[in-house]
Amino acid sequence: MIIREIGVRQARKALAAPFRQACLRGLTTQLTPTGVADLTEPMLQSPNAKPQPPSIFTTNARAPVRRKKPVAPDTTVEDYRMAQELKHKIGKVGSRVEKRYRPGDVFLNPPGPKDVTLELLMASQVHMGHHASLWNPANARYIYGIRQGIHIISLEETAAHLRRAARVVEEVAYRGGLILFVGTRPGQMQIVTQAARLARACHLFTKWTPGSITNSEVILAGMPIQILDEHDEPVEGFDRHLTERRPLVPDLVVCLNPMENFVLLHECSLVNVPTIGIIDTNAEPTWVTYAIPANDDSLRGLAVIGSVLGRAGEAGHERRIADAKKGIVEWKTPLDVANFMDVERRNRQWASEVDPSEKKTFKPRRWGGQF
Repeated sequence: MIIREIGVRQARKALAAPFRQACLRGLTTQLTPTGVADLTEPMLQSPNAKPQPPSIFTTNARAPVRRKKPVAPDTTVEDYRMAQELKHKIGKVGSRVEKRYRPGDVFLNPPGPKDVTLELLMASQVHMGHHASLWNPANARYIYGIRQGIHIISLEETAAHLRRAARVVEEVAYRGGLILFVGTRPGQMQIVTQAARLARACHLFTKWTPGSITNSEVILAGMPIQILDEHDEPVEGFDRHLTERRPLVPDLVVCLNPMENFVLLHECSLVNVPTIGIIDTNAEPTWVTYAIPANDDSLRGLAVIGSVLGRAGEAGHERRIADAKKGIVEWKTPLDVANFMDVERRNRQWASEVDPSEKKTFKPRRWGGQF
């Protein structure tokens, strides 16, 4: 009874298949169409059968096909036309900036000594000094205070010293003195050339040759020199004197970067040539005769200072020409030129007194003085 119940309950599916098919399944190695292969037991193969590679390594496998991107039409011309139309419609929309700063504006209309204001100096960043740890205590009287570790130069001191230096340049130019503008840092070439052009002076934007003042007879030998009258017109008859005299020495030197031109300032002090220099908080104010406390790293500030000094020299030159037309001459002829003129006048006087028969043996007196 127990066996019958097991057969009824547990072997219902096994007894459902025909008995004949169940026997054949246990004896044969072939798959029957109605049977399901047992994956747990390996299938029997003949010894001569070759293993077949997977289908992905056969020649019948197809390579993946890449889809081509659709070619977009060229709309460059249409986009350009649309941009032009949009610019034409909304190009004038918005605020209009009437006055903008350009670095070359200061050279188109250089400011003069009367145009120096605290607003102009502050806009030119003249008040910015160096770090407080790099300062020179000798410049304490020029410093207004400290902000974020940076020394701030007093603009009132800068304006006062700049006006004094402009007055010096104007008086030297009025008396026919030779002024030299020096700026050897990158970007200072246009500044010194503009200032020299305004003041009818000389300029230097390359490295200073040591000994050009103290040893000028050797370094500057053969340099062309010209003698002018009170109207700035060339004077003839001084060719022999120009070949024998010493080279010219500037009457005033304006240096924009004294830190790199200490040799030049030292030579000027040896021959008593006055100097004007821009002194930053880390420079030595005793190197120059007339100090201008200002930021020597700001090209905009240097352009303003150079333009003011150039305008001052131009004013002095115009004053001298105007007074010369009235017969007023404030400057004196150099001593060596005066001696040469005196000797030439005496030679002409002696030549007029000599008899015509003795002119062949007459030798004019040679001027050999060196000053």
